[in-house]
Amino acid sequence: MIIDLDTLFPDDLSDEAVMAISELLYDLAMHWESHYSQRIQAYHQRQQLDLFDPEQPWRRNSPD
Repeated sequence: MIIDLDTLFPDDLSDEAVMAISELLYDLAMHWESHYSQRIQAYHQRQQLDLFDPEQPWRRNSPD
């Protein structure tokens, strides 16, 4: 899927529209993180654990 950024982010939006869209995206991100916070934290913990070999903690495993 190719996203055309010129279409996605048109230059001819009013300042009011830009601010409204910015607030919408911020609120959406905050609600998303609030709703899925436990799953996001669990994912980050799993990723962190996968980076270290307990037998050789000075070595890092390369993430896939």
